[in-house]
Amino acid sequence: MLTLVSTGVIPVTSTSHDGVRLHGVHHKGESDLAFVVGHGFTNNVRRPYVARILARLARKAGVVAFDFRGHGRSEGRSTVGADEVHDIEAGVRTARSLGYSKIATIGFSMGASIVLRHAALGETRPDAVVAVSGPARWWSRETAPMRRVHWLLEQPHGKLAARALGVRLGGSWVQAPESPLEVVGRITPTPLLIVHGDLDHYFSVEHARSLHRASSGHAELWIEPGMRHAETAATPELVDRVAAWIAVNVEDEE
Repeated sequence: MLTLVSTGVIPVTSTSHDGVRLHGVHHKGESDLAFVVGHGFTNNVRRPYVARILARLARKAGVVAFDFRGHGRSEGRSTVGADEVHDIEAGVRTARSLGYSKIATIGFSMGASIVLRHAALGETRPDAVVAVSGPARWWSRETAPMRRVHWLLEQPHGKLAARALGVRLGGSWVQAPESPLEVVGRITPTPLLIVHGDLDHYFSVEHARSLHRASSGHAELWIEPGMRHAETAATPELVDRVAAWIAVNVEDEE
């Protein structure tokens, strides 16, 4: 279902293959390349700093971005990185159905873990992958912000507090899904870029470096001086460099 709106952004809907109705946006591009973007925990595509990144990326190619399950206008409940692989899969399939023949996935924070897992485990593989400010492993508690996140996930009143932040949480994992660190080696030969700020206050730089090591040198690693965490820290200049990296690496794949 596509409906044009006055801003030029087209609302899109899709149903993941595990049955969750997803809502998002499409910025129409003029080339055959599209970016499928996954936001961070508690965010959605209408948050100003997320929308700013989508609009910046749209200067270079088409953009498809859904609210993850349990976030924003999408249905379902958040599994904090496990079942959201299906949501990125729906984004890739939607981009293909819109006529884009080259697809790059870009994820921020929780979204970074999801695009890595999707690239390794998903049914419809992307042509390039970018993970920004992502964790290498689950249950990271080495920073105060992540200890607060785990309070939301683990304490009895956490679900109520999370709802106030715009997230509808599901139940705890029965079995932990494979972590980004465990699957990143399976992404080869798909081009992979890992971006991390040296001042990230959620996940230390060691998360990015360990992902790079686990890729056996396949991934390209950018440690960004002075950058903090995810969407709020992504400058227009960084977004442009990421888009340029994708364009070059997708062309190299032909």
